[in-house]
Amino acid sequence: MNIILKKDVENLGLEFDTVSVKPGYARNFLIPQGFALLATPKNIAALEATLEARKEEEAKLIAAANAVVDQLKKTSVTIPAKVGSGDKLFGSINNADLSAALEKAGVSVEKKYIKIPGNTIKRTGKVTANIRLHRNVEYNFEFDIISDAPVEAPKAAPAKKEETPSEEA
Repeated sequence: MNIILKKDVENLGLEFDTVSVKPGYARNFLIPQGFALLATPKNIAALEATLEARKEEEAKLIAAANAVVDQLKKTSVTIPAKVGSGDKLFGSINNADLSAALEKAGVSVEKKYIKIPGNTIKRTGKVTANIRLHRNVEYNFEFDIISDAPVEAPKAAPAKKEETPSEEA
């Protein structure tokens, strides 16, 4: 069932997006809560008229989103996490953790705009997250997940005490 979103819905889309969802989700949740409308020809025409009227505002939103993407291109993020055997994490990293790490790096991105494949990360390494700031502006942001354990220096062999020859008289 195709619907038009009236508000941003996490893990679904942004305001004025036309998305396809299961009929029960639309009938029982999105439409009664006021999050969506059915995508009828009349509603689609009204949406296009609304988007036409908001063209200037949309241009400002797109410019702001592109500015954030430019900041993201210059930003490198490494998230330390507790690691068990091999490269498995104790727990997981999700979009809220990435949003907090980006905030520390000086780029403000709300967690609802970040999509991580599989929703959580459970292993160390390089990961790509899709950041969708506007319906026309998306960016694939790469970041690293590393172990937070301090790197141990190789242990040197214990130094042997040199015995001094005893003087016998």
